[in-house]
Amino acid sequence: MVSDELWSLIEPLLPEPGPKLVEGRPRIPDRQALCGILFVLHTGIQWEYLPQELGFGSGMTCWRRLAAWNEAGVWDALHLVLLKKLRAARKLDWSRAVIDSSHVRAARRGPKSGPSPVDRARPGSKHHVLTDGQGIPLSVSLTGGNRNDVTQLLPLLDKVPAVAGVVGRPRRRPDALLADRGYDHDKYRRLLWQRGIRPVIAERGVEHGSGLGVFRWVVERTIAWLHGFRRLRTRWERRDDIHEAFLGLAACLITHRHVQRLC
Repeated sequence: MVSDELWSLIEPLLPEPGPKLVEGRPRIPDRQALCGILFVLHTGIQWEYLPQELGFGSGMTCWRRLAAWNEAGVWDALHLVLLKKLRAARKLDWSRAVIDSSHVRAARRGPKSGPSPVDRARPGSKHHVLTDGQGIPLSVSLTGGNRNDVTQLLPLLDKVPAVAGVVGRPRRRPDALLADRGYDHDKYRRLLWQRGIRPVIAERGVEHGSGLGVFRWVVERTIAWLHGFRRLRTRWERRDDIHEAFLGLAACLITHRHVQRLC
């Protein structure tokens, strides 16, 4: 489940485990626990049904590790390491970034969930994704299903890490930003220009066929890749940080695939 190459990148980022306070079973190795987390992410199985014969530990053990590693910022650090590798190989396309979102049903109400405008006001959440010109994830976020897409435009841009890897200043801003009509707002166009980013946003009230689909399809493909992980197709977790941990881990796995292909 975890290749030696991927583990060599993750292992240095994991926090040191604290001392055991009581005697009991030996601690499950981190690599095995990560395998259990990936098994849940790929299959969508419930934590309590994680097969013990796989040797990944109990579902609760894997859940605790996922929560602890997410709190320690492991997935953000891993994502930055992978982006640096891509930039060092000059494989990141900073000429444009593409933004979009996708709605997912929430099985339980909780933080960052809200009445869905597309599913009879049932609880739901949104996955917001910002990619480079090739569809490599630059940042992802989670909000309630009733949040307007345009409200996440600037937070997603601010969440892009400063990517080094070549001589000069680390980079975190694309030259242009492409978006659909859901992001059509003059205020945000002005704010993008102030940041030195050229807005290329479809306008409401204009016939379809703006031509942006030639470039925007990459973010839709990335969202399809994210939802290829079955745990992300429906939000089963009441706690938003656990679902965000799965979302961040999935973005790292997609970025790692690009590193393997391009580098």
